[in-house]
Amino acid sequence: MSPEAYLDMAGTEDHHWWFQGRRSILGDVIHRLSLPANAAILEIGSGTGGNLDMLAAHGRVHAIEMDTEACAIARRKTGGRFDIRQGHCPDEMPFDGTRFDLICLFDCLEHIGPDVASLRCVRDRLAPGGAVLVSVPANAWMWSQHDVMLHHHRRYSRQTLTTTAESAGLAIERVTYFNTALFPLAVVARMKDRLLHAPIASGTTVPASWLNTSLYRIFSAERWILPYIDLPFGVSLLAVLRANP
Repeated sequence: MSPEAYLDMAGTEDHHWWFQGRRSILGDVIHRLSLPANAAILEIGSGTGGNLDMLAAHGRVHAIEMDTEACAIARRKTGGRFDIRQGHCPDEMPFDGTRFDLICLFDCLEHIGPDVASLRCVRDRLAPGGAVLVSVPANAWMWSQHDVMLHHHRRYSRQTLTTTAESAGLAIERVTYFNTALFPLAVVARMKDRLLHAPIASGTTVPASWLNTSLYRIFSAERWILPYIDLPFGVSLLAVLRANP
């Protein structure tokens, strides 16, 4: 990601409806994984630290981020309560020798060129019975200047994410789309940007309070549906993966 994108993330991730809604949904997914007490949790691509407090409700949190300034911001924001180290998949992975009950890549995998090799590295860091929780942007046809700004390599479909995980030696426990209710609005926004040749946006602006709250409630409400069904379409995908025996 660009330096501007990291700064925007630091300023908005605590309040913006998308970050808040995603944390709500992913936190509920983690709760339902029934992790062991005092679980060892690793977030790869932790950015400026917005997910770390949510993860801390489920265990002992460690984090990896490749950007030096993002690491520094995350340490300041969280008061040094978490072990945040600089590194990246698949070549410069800290915490060598540590095995984790849960490894999270939240909108991270699309930033990595060698995604299969990275997931193999993740698989090798799992404790017995451990899980990998991944979220990624969905639908290659939704590619836009926003993806360019964020230095994405790709957007995924259910099939391409499944194939990538299986190629890395991970078994699929679940793959589902999410951010489904707002999908039509996202499609309209992408089409508008293409037709109007909108300039590359540097980040995410928090909308007016009433709109921000409304969008958060619509998005986060999917946490009540996802325990029971896999959603057939959406702006994003999430997957729960396990190491093959």
